[in-house]
Amino acid sequence: MTSKITVAYGDGIGPEIMESTLLLLQQAKADLSFNTIEVGKKIYEQGYNSGLTQDSWQKINETGIILKAPITTPQGGGYKSLNVTLRKKLGLYANVRPVSSFFPFVATKFPKLDVVIIRENEEDLYTGIEHRHTNQYFQCLKIITKQGCEKIIRYAFDYAVANGRSKVSCFSKDNIMKLTDGLFHSTFNEIAKDYPNIATDHHIIDIACAKLATKPENFDVIVTLNLYGDIISDIVAEISGSVGLAGSANIGQDFAMFEAIHGSAPDIAGKNIANPTGLMQAAVMMLNHLGQAKVASTIRNALYKTIEDGIHTADIYNYDNSHKKVSTIDFTKAVIANLGYEPKQLPIANFTSSKPIVSQHKFAIDNQVKSLIGCDVFIDWHGRIADLNNIFVNFNDLELKTISCKGLSLHPDIINADGLLALRFVGRGICGSSTTQIINRNGKINSAIILKLLAFLEQNKLEFVKIENLYLFDGIAYFSSGQGE
Repeated sequence: MTSKITVAYGDGIGPEIMESTLLLLQQAKADLSFNTIEVGKKIYEQGYNSGLTQDSWQKINETGIILKAPITTPQGGGYKSLNVTLRKKLGLYANVRPVSSFFPFVATKFPKLDVVIIRENEEDLYTGIEHRHTNQYFQCLKIITKQGCEKIIRYAFDYAVANGRSKVSCFSKDNIMKLTDGLFHSTFNEIAKDYPNIATDHHIIDIACAKLATKPENFDVIVTLNLYGDIISDIVAEISGSVGLAGSANIGQDFAMFEAIHGSAPDIAGKNIANPTGLMQAAVMMLNHLGQAKVASTIRNALYKTIEDGIHTADIYNYDNSHKKVSTIDFTKAVIANLGYEPKQLPIANFTSSKPIVSQHKFAIDNQVKSLIGCDVFIDWHGRIADLNNIFVNFNDLELKTISCKGLSLHPDIINADGLLALRFVGRGICGSSTTQIINRNGKINSAIILKLLAFLEQNKLEFVKIENLYLFDGIAYFSSGQGE
């Protein structure tokens, strides 16, 4: 049965590598029909801030499958990343980026590199929620949900099982971000219990990057949060020989999008020198997703044989490893000529048809008892801490517990403070304030008291910038304490 897909040519080198990939798909007799949309820079400039028209959204809904070349998001002007918009709007929660070495045919220091990075795709800093609070203070919100963690982590384990992988590694920074990254790590530990035959480990993201860049052969499948996944997948692709070699899949319940991991490279656009391998690899992943495993194997084997033959584009050309430097078009012609042949040293693809990995797990919602016990009020303040403390001496409904700046608790004897200060107010009787302490429930308050506090701030001509409520869940505080508190 013919599969209808939506094709987006993109910007920069996008049209060139897409033409090459579509020609290869047609010559390999992939059972596809194409529904083309225009996305990216031109659409942004027509006034569509998302980079996509309503007609294009309709075509995507009709096919459910997108093969997309890189696009350019204009700088400034409130433009939203089309990639992020597509991933979030279509529920593409899993970004799958396999990277392996082409040694000895592409120069690399890591001949045994064979890693799959599975990146959470909808949350984290990529929600793009940012604010400016004062002349000096800017904010970007990191949003993590329990369900988002469960979906991507379970997908990583299911992927490992389906693809004969033996280990799943979790990367996070939960030594600093104890609630958000801590949730990701603890969820990983919970889900790992359901997969006793898969080995697991956890690494703090900074040392993990160092290990990945020096001994990538020690990793198999990596699951991590959105920003970390974006960074490490580019690192791994580059140390494999070129970022132009890797493709990726974006998987959701109802939609899937396939693309190269690299950008639009406008500096080499139109020069016929771009490497189409990344998008071709993405097309192979797409064919497998669509159940066309035989054609996927044929294309992958032809692509690997071409690289094995030393027919290389400029980004991977090396006098010691390459036979001939070729253009985008000539590389594509060489791959087409190799259809039906297999590599001799690089792995031979022999994919089998299987159902796409899409988790059907019903995610449980925690029903913990939630109690409001205070709030952090952020104010734009320029003056003495003593003066600030004196203002609240006669406010008896809540206790001013601490004053902090950028997460550092300020000592009351500090003469002057300048910037965005956080004033932590709690109900009377609170006996603790960190996530590791159980807090006295006698300090429970309600929203009316917080509104009274805000009115008090207004009366005293204090400009509050924002407010964050402080909650207990089953008697445990889920908010961070200040450094030095």
